[in-house]
Amino acid sequence: MTRDRAAKAALYLVLCAGLLVVVGPFLWMALSSLKPEGEIRAVPPTWWPDTWTFANYRDLFARLDFPQYFTNSAIVAVLVTVGNLLFCSLLGYALAKLDFPGRKALFLAVLGMLMVPGMVTFVPQFVLISNLGLANTYAGLVLPFLAGPFGVFLMRQFLQSIPDDLLEAARVDGAGEWRIFWRIVLPLCRPALATLGILTFLASWNNFLWPLVVATTDDKYTLPVALALYSIGQNRIYFGLLLAGAVVVVVPVLIVFLALQRHFLRGIATTGLK
Repeated sequence: MTRDRAAKAALYLVLCAGLLVVVGPFLWMALSSLKPEGEIRAVPPTWWPDTWTFANYRDLFARLDFPQYFTNSAIVAVLVTVGNLLFCSLLGYALAKLDFPGRKALFLAVLGMLMVPGMVTFVPQFVLISNLGLANTYAGLVLPFLAGPFGVFLMRQFLQSIPDDLLEAARVDGAGEWRIFWRIVLPLCRPALATLGILTFLASWNNFLWPLVVATTDDKYTLPVALALYSIGQNRIYFGLLLAGAVVVVVPVLIVFLALQRHFLRGIATTGLK
């Protein structure tokens, strides 16, 4: 019993240390956003603010056209997330449950795309978007990310766990593939859809490089781009403004995760199991 208690205590200590490593930077970011600029730059840095101030948040909303940039980020993130939920689930269903020529080759192509770094396709995507006249538009910000290989792989693996007998019974009853997909398959995919939705929303909301290149005017800037551009002054970086903006950027992601965490954990635990 003593040995078991010692093992549990050691495990809890390791888990607590891991939690501090993960949560520590976010906690420091939130506390530092409430410090004056001089205190943020102090060496050595401090955790707890000596002087509490909301000036960084006031500057954030005063300098930035915050509603416009927040709306741009929300539109792009929501459209990309909805597109991935729809198209990745459709492709995953086809690869998992439909028999058609070239299915294995298509799945191998999806696996191959998982191994290709995003920077390899960045320039060709930008050239294509520019040639189509979609630069500095919502379509240019959204279209390249409406379906990703990771989402297709995730949905395909989860859909394989759905019994084929269930789908065959629906076909015997006269249901078509579209009705089977919408009325039977999708309701069973809530954990996987929640997982994909959270990961996609997070990636799209935090995406910086693509909006920086495609958006050329202020009215199309997303929040991370606007925050990076307006936190840099002449020969200095306004760290207080940057930290306050980072806190504001993180809040919607936390809300989405907390709302879907139960389905997210189920999706992570069951994806790929048969």
